Amino acid sequence: MSWGTELWDQFDNLEKHTQWGIEVLEKYIKFVKERTEIEINYAKQLRNLSKKYQTKKNSKEEEESKYTSCKAFQATLNEMNDYAGQHEVISENMASQITAELTRFVQEVKQERKQHFHEGRKAQQHIETCWKQLEASKRRFERDCKEAERAQQYFEKMDADINVTKADVEKARQQAQIRHQMADDSKGDYSSVLQKFNREQHEHYFTHIPGIFQKLQDMEEKKIGRMGESLKTYADIDRQVVPIIGKCLDGITKSAESISEKQDSQMVIESFKSGFEPPGDIDFEDFTQSMKRTVSDTSLTKADCKSDPKVPSKSRNKLWPFIKKNKGSTPEDFSNLPPEQRRKKLQQKVDELNKDIQKEIDQRDALTKMRDVYMKNPQMGDPASVGQKLVEIGNNIEKLRVEVHKFEGWLAEVEGRLPARNDSSRRQSGLYDTQNTQTVNNCAQDRESPDGSYTEDNSQEPEVKVTPTEFDDDFDDEEPLPTIGTCKAIYPFDGENEGTISVTEGEILSVIEEDKGDGWTRIRRKEEEEGYVPTSYIEVYLDRNTKGAMTYI
Repeated sequence: MSWGTELWDQFDNLEKHTQWGIEVLEKYIKFVKERTEIEINYAKQLRNLSKKYQTKKNSKEEEESKYTSCKAFQATLNEMNDYAGQHEVISENMASQITAELTRFVQEVKQERKQHFHEGRKAQQHIETCWKQLEASKRRFERDCKEAERAQQYFEKMDADINVTKADVEKARQQAQIRHQMADDSKGDYSSVLQKFNREQHEHYFTHIPGIFQKLQDMEEKKIGRMGESLKTYADIDRQVVPIIGKCLDGITKSAESISEKQDSQMVIESFKSGFEPPGDIDFEDFTQSMKRTVSDTSLTKADCKSDPKVPSKSRNKLWPFIKKNKGSTPEDFSNLPPEQRRKKLQQKVDELNKDIQKEIDQRDALTKMRDVYMKNPQMGDPASVGQKLVEIGNNIEKLRVEVHKFEGWLAEVEGRLPARNDSSRRQSGLYDTQNTQTVNNCAQDRESPDGSYTEDNSQEPEVKVTPTEFDDDFDDEEPLPTIGTCKAIYPFDGENEGTISVTEGEILSVIEEDKGDGWTRIRRKEEEEGYVPTSYIEVYLDRNTKGAMTYI
């Protein structure tokens, strides 16, 4: 069916319909454009959301990200970032494949429609002009016929009147003949114009208008088909990203399935395990016995509290590792941590140093090869320019190896204590410290550890037993502790805090009390000065007749 034959008289309606079709297409373009804006904003919001909850570097969250649940959450955030990228792809493809293409197509359709309707109006104007010519010729023919008839009637009237002269009759006859001639001429002209109009009208309604309407129909069908293709493209653009979005969702599912409750529980143990054994039973203290008390190396007395901090005392108590931390820097050997956590930190430090050493070695090897190349081909470079750098790298490697040796020594010390041992002198946690005597509590308050890292907390004081053997007045007469071995200082120690003693590197001293698990060893210098030093700063050689030869490094 053709518009040209079926709608030959619907020029105005076709003009309105084609304009409406273009408006529909423009409305669809606007819809797609708004959809692209929604997609790009949605992608941006998803990316910002993912970035907001990403683990921040050098923060507590980064330490917690080792748990499988945290890793799964981070994997989900990464997948959501990729998911957002697919929405950006949707926006870009719709903008390029639909919005831009259809906008250009609409402009072409508008131009084509304008041209077709211009030709149609021109054809209508031509047929209207022909119609006006026909009407004018017809009116002229009608007027001439009426004039000829009136002239004929006037002639007949004059001819019948006997009073009219012959001249007047002749004049009336000639006038009638002239009118008849004019009528005949008008008739011929009207006939010619009519035939011409009929031909023009036939061409107008059967040739020109059908051709123009057919072009309009083709244009409209092309526009409708293009919109259908765009709708299909609209769906295809979404469908193309579905597999990738599906992979993103599969990744989220996979990360969720990777969560291991048992593994996270084990990580909690590894993160917070102290390495200490639970406290043992508390001995019964019988206050009905005599007031004599024997002072052991683990006792605290009133005399200790009142003694001059510069005068060493064999009964000075060693500090418990689980004490309230002072605000300040962490000790280099991590002695402020429980054994298990200290071992982990030391092992981590050793691994980091070994990596640094390997980097330096790789750099040294590369520079060595470069120097060899320069020596074989002097035009490529000066070998001496590499030598200084090799010396610096060599010094760095030596420094790092010294650090590794130091930390490995501390690590060996910790690992030597971590296995379960039935050491009667092992320190216990301060779980039952509140049961100590008031004398011990008052003495322990406001004391610092030898390295100044901790202060005593009443709720976490070490368990101290006070055995009633002698009166307090007899403490000043106690015999010095016997020497149980010797030690050599491998690092200098200032000993600025109460209860500590300063040593210099290489100095030989006497050991009077070995490390009880808190990282401190009690030593004596020339029977005159006593105090504590970090066990990791000395090499200890115990006498074989005491506890066997042992060395702490």
